[in-house]
Amino acid sequence: MSHVGVPRGTVRKRRSLALLTTGVLTIPVLAGCSSGGEETARGVPQDIAPAARETVADGSTANWAVDSLPATFNAFQADADSATTRITGALLPTLFPMDRTGQPKLNPDYLESAKVIEREPRQVVLYKLNQQAVWSDGREIGAPDFVAQWRALRGKDSAFWTARNSGYERIEKIERGADDLQVRVTFSKPYADWRSLFSPLYPKEVTGSPDAFNDGARTTLKTTAGPFVLKGMSKSKGTVTLARNPRWWGDKPKLDTLVFRAVAAKDRTQALADGTVDIADIDAATADRITLARRDRGSNGQPLNHGPGSEITPAQALRSWAQAHGSDEDAAEIAQAAREKNRKAVVAYATEQKALRDFAVRKSLEPAYTQLALNGESGPLADDRVRRAVARALDRQELAQAVLGPLGLPAKPLGSHLALAGQPGYKDGSGALGEQNTKEAQALLADAGWTRGGAAEPPKDTKAGSEAEKKGGKDGEQDKDAKTEKSEAETEKSEKDGKKAEEDSTEDSADSAAERKKADQDSEDSAASRDEGLYIVGDDNKPGAPAPASVGSASAVHVLAPARTAAAQGTVLLRQAGVLGENGAVAATDKQPGGAAGAYAPVGTAAPAPAAAKGQLGKDGKTLTLRFVLPSGPGSQSLRSVGDKIAVMLEKIGVGTEITKVPDESYFKDHIASGAYDLALYSWPATAYPATDGRPIYAKPEPATDGSLLVEQNYTRVGTDHIDQLFDKAAAELDEKAARELMKQADARIWAAAGSIPLFQRPQLVAVDKKLANVGAFGFAAPRYQDIGFKNRQAAGSPADRKK
Repeated sequence: MSHVGVPRGTVRKRRSLALLTTGVLTIPVLAGCSSGGEETARGVPQDIAPAARETVADGSTANWAVDSLPATFNAFQADADSATTRITGALLPTLFPMDRTGQPKLNPDYLESAKVIEREPRQVVLYKLNQQAVWSDGREIGAPDFVAQWRALRGKDSAFWTARNSGYERIEKIERGADDLQVRVTFSKPYADWRSLFSPLYPKEVTGSPDAFNDGARTTLKTTAGPFVLKGMSKSKGTVTLARNPRWWGDKPKLDTLVFRAVAAKDRTQALADGTVDIADIDAATADRITLARRDRGSNGQPLNHGPGSEITPAQALRSWAQAHGSDEDAAEIAQAAREKNRKAVVAYATEQKALRDFAVRKSLEPAYTQLALNGESGPLADDRVRRAVARALDRQELAQAVLGPLGLPAKPLGSHLALAGQPGYKDGSGALGEQNTKEAQALLADAGWTRGGAAEPPKDTKAGSEAEKKGGKDGEQDKDAKTEKSEAETEKSEKDGKKAEEDSTEDSADSAAERKKADQDSEDSAASRDEGLYIVGDDNKPGAPAPASVGSASAVHVLAPARTAAAQGTVLLRQAGVLGENGAVAATDKQPGGAAGAYAPVGTAAPAPAAAKGQLGKDGKTLTLRFVLPSGPGSQSLRSVGDKIAVMLEKIGVGTEITKVPDESYFKDHIASGAYDLALYSWPATAYPATDGRPIYAKPEPATDGSLLVEQNYTRVGTDHIDQLFDKAAAELDEKAARELMKQADARIWAAAGSIPLFQRPQLVAVDKKLANVGAFGFAAPRYQDIGFKNRQAAGSPADRKK
């Protein structure tokens, strides 16, 4: 397993999600709105040009662009990536793929049934396998494959280099059922997300020994059980070629061959025009070119009004001609070279546009979302009031509109870290933090001690944080344990009071009830948001102070490298205690304008004048400036545009930003994972299993045996015990409705901690040969590779045929 600075044996392995950072597909979006009851928000439908199998021709080849060749075909290793997921999806069994609503759905190609048959004294799941299901070598898929995968992934044998083991460590034993087609799995403790296990399922030849697991499946898969088999991989050509599986028992694949071709984001427009690929994820600029190409189909050879040279006015053209044919030979030579260069560019562009007419842009929302991460390790953002102020300064609707609106996609900010719109259990929990409010944001900063002129003041021996923290000294140390106990009691009381208020209050009495509790609410604001076990790395130092040195010291913060396996796809973040009713809703008494208790400065705190009039805020001789790290690659332009908009929003409340643009290849490793940032934009994939996949992203950092800290995938370094407990309860809750309610409560607390602000669900734009069917922007759903093909021999010759 690959970690950054973490000795083997100190790592707590869980099922982990692939971090999505930079590239064409990493367009970011901000999330949040008001919180309400159960929502029925509809997701954007998939766009794949669906066609009945009988209308799709047999044969031919399709070329599918991927970012790079997979580093490994073992999806359970740390360097597995999106190409690994895409390719193994066509080669190996996935027992419960996601459907178009983001729910796991039984795959009848491999299972006749799978269900919990016992709950006491142990949870038992019985799998009944499809009797036709066999590996490509002819051997039946059976219990030995399940046993081998469990032993490799349960975490007891460090010889297996695994990136995740969530769920497998809960299995007590696996047995053959009544016959060879039944597999009986007994759990040592309840596991709600049991459907996430054994997908993809590898043959025992891969998982049966450390050598085979670690090295044998990196560059080849000799035994598979999907509609396709691995024909070969060519590093020189940058291709992975799949062919029909002759032993496949399901619907016969329509394509003879499926080729995955490594094409960099910047080269995809050219690859489409050249006929190198038939399917490619693209950015908005390429989508616009395809749209223009199809619009210009009837232009009858007229010059294009876009592209190179289109901006040249008649006067400029005349001037250029005159210079090229003038008496000044040097000027004429330069002008002639420029005109020739422009002529060639116009011809090349027109040729590309003509080829792009054969493609359509399929668009939906990708099962992933972009977030603004606030690093709570040290500096100003170690103070939760500053984090909340930053979050409440953001106009997330404006950011979502800027990214999604021009594409014709719904531009609504995302309201959850743990589910996307359209998934069961989705609920907008952003009310636990509060809506955008400049005055409240300024008041929170003032309460934290950031004022106009503060940068000119001499440093004081003060400590940012809650009023209780400001007391410092012996009293603070003696009260620490008492505060923790008190906060849990306050949280429990608030939840009960909130539920009672929602059930018993009427419209006539709501206002008076809120007033009666207002004084208590005001005094509990800080405690409700911080005293519930909120953990911020560096809390032993004064918020606002420089971070301690991390190299070669016991206090160094070690983080796990991203386990880019993404067997499903998912997303999430970390926030803290919002005051909820037992059903997960924000209590009626806390539905103040803008959010729940804990999202406000104490009553009487005056908001500073607008930053434009007063300048940047400061404290103890330092200005309030945050390091904002963004990727510099050509495919990250949209990300940088969102970053620029955020910087302007923060400037309005007196918060400065120091934007640093770094190479894409170092963006994650050298900045996000290492914690060398204050603000950053990156994405998490969606998941059907938030209790399992979300926990490592929001888990409270824990000390390792060497005194360092393990942050798992919580790169914001902000977490609480309570959030961890809610994840653990949901993972063990076999009642799906109850588990979803626990996840809603966890989401509200993650919002309130303001370590990560979901922006928007990312757009999914896919260029597809217009004669291809059943492929494109899949949304939540996993592709059915056997259904992809060209429509009825595509009028006597597919582009794929002529490309070969």
